[in-house]
Amino acid sequence: MKNFDANAVDEALPYPALLQALAEGLRQNITTPARSHYAPNDDDSSLLVMPAWRSGERIGVKLISVWPGNHAQGLSAVSGVYVLIDAQNGQPLAVMDGTALTLRRTAAAAALAATRLARADSRHLLIVGTGALSLPLALAHVSALNIDRVSIYGRRLEAAQAVATMLAARGLSAEPVRKLDQALGKADVVAVATTASQAFIRADEVPRGVHIGLIGAFTRQMAEAEPRLMARASVFADQREAVLDKGGEVYQAIEQGFLTPHDIRADLADMMAMPDQSWRQSADDITVYKSVGFAALDLIAAELVMRQARFQGYYTGDPHLT
Repeated sequence: MKNFDANAVDEALPYPALLQALAEGLRQNITTPARSHYAPNDDDSSLLVMPAWRSGERIGVKLISVWPGNHAQGLSAVSGVYVLIDAQNGQPLAVMDGTALTLRRTAAAAALAATRLARADSRHLLIVGTGALSLPLALAHVSALNIDRVSIYGRRLEAAQAVATMLAARGLSAEPVRKLDQALGKADVVAVATTASQAFIRADEVPRGVHIGLIGAFTRQMAEAEPRLMARASVFADQREAVLDKGGEVYQAIEQGFLTPHDIRADLADMMAMPDQSWRQSADDITVYKSVGFAALDLIAAELVMRQARFQGYYTGDPHLT
């Protein structure tokens, strides 16, 4: 059984290769049961159990812990472990750093959605949130779109500056911004990843023509944008059933009468199955991609890690991973 730490996972999942793997993998048959969600401390900390499998091939199970209060201690709010299992004999194939896997696949999936939903002339990316996903989201979107300017907004300006400095060190034009409403008005693509429990993006501050990815809220009670934004937008999901059940902004918008389940135009698998479909209706359309995460993304990413290991010669098992 192989062990892949965070560095090994990152090295095995360059964003162009990961986006391609997700686009191809989402067209294939992967069973993805509903995610189990537990509150072991009876507070806002969460334990998520996420299985997925290809029958007769591989099974993947991810255990993810979400502790929003960790930011105050300088710790990541999200951590986890991923186990890949041979479905033919039940033997473990690998254990991987689930945090790195989650960050890479979440960022890549959001960027993949943006390739279908953002305007073709999009150049300015706004990242909202300065947590562990901020850097991966920026790098994934830059790899997928013709972005030439990145702005970072966070509750603390110094945290936004730190993310901008890391991006600048990678040769990107990046800067922190002080006011969210002004930054929204200038952006073409917005990626939001926070642990907010109360909506802070106002519906009337989102300009026409923007694409916005809402990535952080993963329960019915959480929300990053006002639910009434859904009434102004064309709404898409990473996985339709999961978003209807757990996507805070979508769930609340339906509950408040701003949206119906049928108003979700497509999810990632739909968009990958019909790559020639024009999902953006016009240049003025507001598109919203709502993500809560689903286990097929993890399995596809974990399989790519194993393929890279086979290619590099330090893993020789499972001949089906080609």
